[in-house]
Amino acid sequence: MKFSRIALSFVAIAALSGCAVMEPATPPDAMSAPSEGTVSIMERSGVGGLPAGWEPWILHPTKRKTRYETRGRNGDTVIWAHAESAASGLARRLNLDPAVTPWIEWRWRVESLVAGADNTDRYAEDSPVRIVLAFDGDRRKLPARDQLFFEKARLLSGGQEMPYATLMYIWENRQPVNAVITNPNTSRVRKIVVSSGEAGVGTWQNYRRNIIEDYRRAYGNDPGRLIGVAILTDTDNTRQTASAQYGKIRLLEK
Repeated sequence: MKFSRIALSFVAIAALSGCAVMEPATPPDAMSAPSEGTVSIMERSGVGGLPAGWEPWILHPTKRKTRYETRGRNGDTVIWAHAESAASGLARRLNLDPAVTPWIEWRWRVESLVAGADNTDRYAEDSPVRIVLAFDGDRRKLPARDQLFFEKARLLSGGQEMPYATLMYIWENRQPVNAVITNPNTSRVRKIVVSSGEAGVGTWQNYRRNIIEDYRRAYGNDPGRLIGVAILTDTDNTRQTASAQYGKIRLLEK
């Protein structure tokens, strides 16, 4: 499987918004696996004001796009997001071994919940904030239903390959923290609730998660290589408005 085709496709996530099309982008060079230390993936000075290596992630050409803006805050890079009945994200291509950097840290802040959002309902799958991770793997071992979904996504997206597995960290309205939610269209997209309800709305929330442990909980086995990360603020299903901020996304050795 070639990283050059899969790293920024994230085609599976389009199923969350009732579509399966994603405009291809030309990703930057893959990030090689570090031998030690911290990998910051929100450095400033990228193209178009975005952090280095990040590019727009368009779920569908007819959908309204979420607005993203990079700003500095106390010396840190912060991405501001605003969605009005919109669904699009920002994505960063990677090529990392989760065993080397198994921890992910990030911060986010939401102004309000998305009224009516419910990630267990395919018609209301919105969230003010998402961290999305894409993984490589051997899709030949997957059930026929998932392989057919992969092929349909590939055809509808003009040849873009869907990640073998996608794991999302989300803010949910009702489901409890640490709940695992499987996408109704494919078992290869799973969400872990890291914030729930009104608690923490309007203030910065800090997170530190073990990618390997979370993947095991969601999928029952160990992850392949981490080939992409994205952020997504979406309100297209509920037709609501949401504003959020993302900061300090880092992968760590320990």
